[in-house]
Amino acid sequence: MARTPSTMIPLGFSIPAFALPDMRSSEQYTFQLREDVDAWVIMFICNHCPFVKHINAELVNLCNEFRNSPVKFIGISSNDAIQYPMDGPEEMKKHAREAHYDFPYLYDESQDIARAFDAACTPDFFLFDRNGKLKYRGQLDDSRPSNGIPVSGKDLRNAINFTLQGEDVPEPHFPSIGCNIKWKK
Repeated sequence: MARTPSTMIPLGFSIPAFALPDMRSSEQYTFQLREDVDAWVIMFICNHCPFVKHINAELVNLCNEFRNSPVKFIGISSNDAIQYPMDGPEEMKKHAREAHYDFPYLYDESQDIARAFDAACTPDFFLFDRNGKLKYRGQLDDSRPSNGIPVSGKDLRNAINFTLQGEDVPEPHFPSIGCNIKWKK
């Protein structure tokens, strides 16, 4: 498994507009800022990556923890489904159901959205404030498959809490490490 770090784009980056099909609902999801959302967590994830599998349970816990708060989670899979059919739309539907994803799980077939975010790996996390400005990018926590550190979600959880309080997320922000996005050839 390749160990690819996040691209640490500059804080303050504006969230790009996007509209992608949601594999959970089979409907088009169009991103737009909303007055009832104070923080947006955009996650580049996929089905087959061992790094994503390693954190999946905590990811679901984190989403459940913030379910009744003004935080919105969105998962995006941008992998080439021709080379990696396990990451294709039908498998995404199945995986979202089995993993108990309670957030939109979007398919970026063109890979344009991954490029717009400069996403590099799965998992890759981007946290935006209510105005669509990047407040945090990087890892969920220090845990990786086989490093022996328990999955806690502490880095992203802390970043969300700072953002909800209207504060900047203290640096340093550490890059996520995961499988590279499987780009089309």
